[in-house]
Amino acid sequence: MSSASTAVIFILITTTTTTLFFLPTTTTAAAPPQSSFKKIYAFGDSFTDTGNTKSVGPGGGFGHVSNPPYGSTYFHRPTNRYSDGRLVIDFVTQSLSLPLLPPYRSLRDPRAARNGVNFAVGGATAIKHAFFAKNNLTLDNTPESIQTQLRWFDEFLASQGCNGTASASAACGAAVEDALFWVGEIGVNDYAYILGSEISGDVIQRLSVATVTNFLEALLKRGAKNMVVQGLPPSGCLTLAMYLAPEDDRDELGCVRSANNQTSVHNSIYQSKLDGLRARYPEASIVYLDYWNAYRSVVRNPAKYGMKETFKACCGSGDPPYNFNVFATCGTPGAAAVCPDPAHYINWDGVHLTEGMYRVLADMFVNGTFSSPRFSTLLA
Repeated sequence: MSSASTAVIFILITTTTTTLFFLPTTTTAAAPPQSSFKKIYAFGDSFTDTGNTKSVGPGGGFGHVSNPPYGSTYFHRPTNRYSDGRLVIDFVTQSLSLPLLPPYRSLRDPRAARNGVNFAVGGATAIKHAFFAKNNLTLDNTPESIQTQLRWFDEFLASQGCNGTASASAACGAAVEDALFWVGEIGVNDYAYILGSEISGDVIQRLSVATVTNFLEALLKRGAKNMVVQGLPPSGCLTLAMYLAPEDDRDELGCVRSANNQTSVHNSIYQSKLDGLRARYPEASIVYLDYWNAYRSVVRNPAKYGMKETFKACCGSGDPPYNFNVFATCGTPGAAAVCPDPAHYINWDGVHLTEGMYRVLADMFVNGTFSSPRFSTLLA
């Protein structure tokens, strides 16, 4: 692979979330009970980012997300979300009768953010940016990590008059009480950075799981009582993975076996760390969302969930068989083909998902069985 190809792939991968709005599927589930949550604080990467990427600055690999056809399905304009419409966090927010979360970097007056803030940013890693820079594994497009988002959260707390933990002052308590802490998937970008390098996946797994676990504990120490954390999706089912991997590297679903094995092991270790946090903080509720198995369930039986295309990107280059080319990605001048009905596609741009898929996943998490313990326990 040429250095130019590697650069484009790095950029692409690392830009990788009132009444209930979920569309019905062939399974029926009751809507969640009325929630007492008054605010949500969200963290993660491009699967959860509702607009923080826009403020990364010029010269990065993110300009395409500000171009049509991003946002075309629901917002009818680009909103710097990596999809044609809403993300999982948007559906969950709306199901809790809360307004959509503003991205932290767009806040003019943080004191007015009474219903929460989204700190997730596209391309974010779990491991600190300095690790990748030290090992010459970065193009400096995404210096933000999960630690950056913790710093932003602390800045936000300070704007609310809080400079400590929930027990430090009334202002601190008010900032975190009645709040749902949503930690979207984080770590896929860490693995993407080491493509073609001598850094092993085991090193990334160990460092990223430890870093995110420490991040979760930092939130708990700041007073978080209700927390939702997502595991990694089966990255081997993304269009980009299918495009890059040899055809003999496939699992029983047709996804890339090596990539899915990596994320599966990562998730198992991550869940064991969550068990440790639950033991140390018994007063907190920590719900794990099984992104890996939920996604694979849709790939296994797409028609059940209203899907027709499991691997082909909706928005892309027009190149067969995946409508995908790393040099003509969605939102760039070379992207010529957009599917007529994104709701029937799992993949939007080859790395991120369609609003239709995010809608299905949100329903599986909130109303289904792909959360442990069940999401409804937070709403009791």
